[in-house]
Amino acid sequence: MQEILQLRPVLPMAQSSSSAFSCISHGADRGSPVPSTLNDMVTALDTLHRVFGYEAFRGEQAEIIDHVVGGGDAIVLMPTGGGKSLCYQIPSLVREGTGVVISPLIALMQDQVDALAALGVRAAFLNSTQSPAERASVEQQYLSGELDVLYLAPERLTMPATADFLDRGKIALFAIDEAHCVSQWGHDFRPDYLALSMLHERWPSIPRIALTATATEQTHAEIAKRLRLGDARHFVSSFDRPNIQYRIVPKDQPQKQLLEFLRTEHPGDAGIVYCLSRASVEKTAEFLTENGIPALPYHAGLPAPVRAANQARFLRDEGTIMVATIAFGMGIDKPDVRFVAHLDLPKSVEGYYQETGRAGRDGLPSTAWLAYGLQDVVQQRRMIDQSEGDAAHRRRLTAHLDAMLALCETVECRRQQLLAYFGEKADACGNCDTCLTPAESWDGTVPAQKLLSTVVRLKRERGQKFGAGHLIDILLGRQTPRVDQYRHDDLATFGIGGELSEPEWRGVARQLLAQGLLAVNSDGYGTLVLTDDSAAVLSGERAVRFRREPERSARRPGNRTKSGVSKPGSLSPEALPVFEALREWRASAAKEQGVPAYVVFHDATLRELAERRPVSHEQLSTITGVGEVKRERYGDEILGLLAAQSDVDTPRSTAGSAESIHHLRERSDDPLSME
Repeated sequence: MQEILQLRPVLPMAQSSSSAFSCISHGADRGSPVPSTLNDMVTALDTLHRVFGYEAFRGEQAEIIDHVVGGGDAIVLMPTGGGKSLCYQIPSLVREGTGVVISPLIALMQDQVDALAALGVRAAFLNSTQSPAERASVEQQYLSGELDVLYLAPERLTMPATADFLDRGKIALFAIDEAHCVSQWGHDFRPDYLALSMLHERWPSIPRIALTATATEQTHAEIAKRLRLGDARHFVSSFDRPNIQYRIVPKDQPQKQLLEFLRTEHPGDAGIVYCLSRASVEKTAEFLTENGIPALPYHAGLPAPVRAANQARFLRDEGTIMVATIAFGMGIDKPDVRFVAHLDLPKSVEGYYQETGRAGRDGLPSTAWLAYGLQDVVQQRRMIDQSEGDAAHRRRLTAHLDAMLALCETVECRRQQLLAYFGEKADACGNCDTCLTPAESWDGTVPAQKLLSTVVRLKRERGQKFGAGHLIDILLGRQTPRVDQYRHDDLATFGIGGELSEPEWRGVARQLLAQGLLAVNSDGYGTLVLTDDSAAVLSGERAVRFRREPERSARRPGNRTKSGVSKPGSLSPEALPVFEALREWRASAAKEQGVPAYVVFHDATLRELAERRPVSHEQLSTITGVGEVKRERYGDEILGLLAAQSDVDTPRSTAGSAESIHHLRERSDDPLSME
C-alpha cells in the first residue's frame, strides 16, 4: 500500500470540510436531508474538474451527489458507463471522513484502488488476499484519517470486529455497489448482502447510497426493502445505451459465425464472449486461439489462480478476448470492451442487458451480438423443468425466458423492446439489426398446423414423442434410418412440408416453442409435446405469425484502422497517427506501472488529445479526463509526444476552434465514470 501513501492528493476540501457541513441534520428524514449549500456543490464541481478532469456533471449526477453530500440516503439505478461511481466517490471526497464502499468483487478491488490512486485519491481495500501487515497498514491509514475511500466485501463488513474497527474512525458514507446482489431472484444473489440492513441499525446517521446498473421494478423494490432504504430517494436514469448496437443472428455453426464476426468487424478489439457451459467456454477459447485470436477462458471450474491471472491479462492487455460463463463480468472496469457476444441464449432480459452493458463503457460505438437457435429454446425450457424450487419459482423463470424469446423474435426495434422491459418508452433507434434490415412477419398458420399435427399423430397413433430434428425429417419426407426403423413414412404428414427448407422448419419449431404453442417434454430428452394452446391452432381458431429472417450480408464498418482499433466518431486523417502513437505510449506507461491501460487514460481522452494537440499544461487541463494529478504526472511526456508528431506532419491549430471542440466532445460523449 506504499504507493497509495505516496499519492496523497492535494484535496483540502476532503480534509477540512467539517465546518462546511455543520448545518447538516443527520437526524432528519434520510430521504429528505437538509439541502447542501451552494459552496458544497461548488466544492463537488471543483473536485470533478481537478481530480477527475471533467468540466460538468451529466444527467442526474449533480442531483444525486448534492443529495448524498447533504446526508441523504439514495438508491441509484444507472446504466453501465453512466457514471455511477462518481456518485459516491465525489461525496466521499467532499464529506468529512472516509467513504466505505461495499463491493462483492474482491478480485477487482486492487484495480479499483489503482484507478483512484492514479487520480491522487487516497484509496485502499481490506480483504482476505492481504497479509496481516498489509491489513494493519490500511487500518492505521483509516484510523489516522488518511483514506478517502475504503473498499470492503460484505462478508467482512458484517463481522463484529470490522464494525467495531469502523466505529473508531470517521465514516463519510456507505456505498453499496452492485446492490442487485441482494435480490434472491437474481443470478448474482449474494446472501451476505442481506445482512447489510445492519448499516441502518448501527449507523443511522451516516448516509447510504445503493447503486446498480440494472434492476426490474421487482428488484428495485427488493433493494429498498432488504437494505432498509425505505426512506431513500430513488434516482432512476434512462437505461438506454445508444452507443451499443444490438444484433441477434440465426445460429448456424456458431463458432464459425463468431470468428467471422470478429475478423470482419472487431479485429484487434477487446471483447467478452459468453457461453452457457464450462465445456463450451474451453472449446471456444481454444478455437479462437487456434485461429490467431488471443482468447482466455474463465469459469468457476478453473483454479482460482488461473481465473485471477486470466482476469488480470484481460484487464491489462489490449485486444484480448475473454470467453466466459456468467460468473465473469460484474464490476469489470474495462472501458474499451468493443463487443459482447453470446453463443447461447441468456436466461432473462435483465441478464442480457447486464452482460451486454459491459461493452462500450467509454461511450464509444460497440456491438452486442447474439447467436440464437432452436436448440437454445429447447435447452432453456428443459433447464427450467429440471430446476429446483416450487411451481411459482418455475413460473418466474418461464416468464423471464419468455421475455427474452420475445426480444429475439421481434420484428420491431430491439432497443425499443429492451427498454420497454424496464418500463421505458423510446422511439425506434435506427441502429439495431431490425431497424437497419427489417424482418418480415408471415402467416405461418398452415406450417404450424403441419408440425403440430405430426406431434399429435406420433402420440396418438404410435405412442411416441420425438425432438424437432426427427419431426422435420418426417415433414421433409426423408428416408432416414430412424424413419425406416419406426416406419414413419406411413404417417399422413410424411413429406407434406416440402414448401419450406430445413432451416425454415427449424425456425417454425423455434417460434412455436417461443410462443408457447409447443413445449419441451420433461423426460430430459428434448422431445416436443403440445400445450393447452396448441388445439386452437390445429382447429383453425387461432392464426400464427412468424418472423422471417432477412438476408444479411456481413457488414464491415468503415471506421476502423488496419490494426482493428475501433475509431468511432471518425478521427480525422491527421489525428489518426497521433492517436496510434498515444496508444503506444499509454501501453508502455501502463506496463511500467503494472496497471491496465485505461487507468492511465481512456480512449476518449486520447482521441481528444489527438484532435486538439495541446501545447501547454494550461491547454492540457481543458482535455476531458485530464485532472491535476494526471497532468502533473504525464503532462510533459504527452506534450513532448504531441510536439514530435507535429514535426512529422502539418501543424494544426493547437487548441482547435470552439466549434470543433464542442463537436468533438459531443461525439466522444465520454462517460463521467470511474466504474
